[in-house]
Amino acid sequence: MNALRNILAYPLTVLHYIAFGIVLLFFHPVQVIAYNIFGKKAHRQTVIWLNMCLTYSLYFLFSRVKFINKHEIPKNAPLIIVANHQGTYDIPPIFWYLRKIYPNFVSKIELGKGIPSVSYNLRKGESVLIDRKDSRQALQTLMAFGDRVEKNKLTAVIFPEGTRSRTGIPKPFRENGLKMMVKKTPSSYILPLSINNSWKLVRKGAFPLGIGIKVIMEVHEPIKSSSMPFDELMKLTEETIRNAVMANREAQTQE
Repeated sequence: MNALRNILAYPLTVLHYIAFGIVLLFFHPVQVIAYNIFGKKAHRQTVIWLNMCLTYSLYFLFSRVKFINKHEIPKNAPLIIVANHQGTYDIPPIFWYLRKIYPNFVSKIELGKGIPSVSYNLRKGESVLIDRKDSRQALQTLMAFGDRVEKNKLTAVIFPEGTRSRTGIPKPFRENGLKMMVKKTPSSYILPLSINNSWKLVRKGAFPLGIGIKVIMEVHEPIKSSSMPFDELMKLTEETIRNAVMANREAQTQE
């Protein structure tokens, strides 16, 4: 069975990449037209469609995303989604399934050019690009972003690990970025989000991709940022995500 899976992974990966690439190439000019002719609202809608298509392109790998949210997300308030990070395939489902609150990402500056659709959206939308090699630029960018999130009641997404986990086990969270965002958004809520199994899609690298993977994402109970000291907030958020990830891994080993 594993041998058959390994063989199928090659042609299915090719099909997936063809679909993924077509989506990126198609939506790039669509975004440009929407932004420059119809404005930001139209551009936002095209980005939602883009991420829907990217999310469902996983079907070519016989993979899918199970998204769980049993909590009411606060309305008319700044939101900070805090998630563990397992790879590129984390991004489209977060955007698609949480499209009603329109997530804006804190991304590395290298993504700001050279990638059809993705780079344009990062430059023209409310997301921000930080230079991880320039701490001053990163800090100033986060401060300005936090001000916009608070003023306009936006939704920010932060991956406090700083990089993706190649094993699925969350790395220790770095507090600087989140601390700055919380400081700049006193009326915000933290939305802990645990991500499971997307690392398995790239377990062997970019080719071939994993097939038959069920990615599980779960929104946990929102936390009012000002309800406790930051150290406690950071600890609670990290423990909530880590415990959910580890519980899911344990459940899978028993299946």
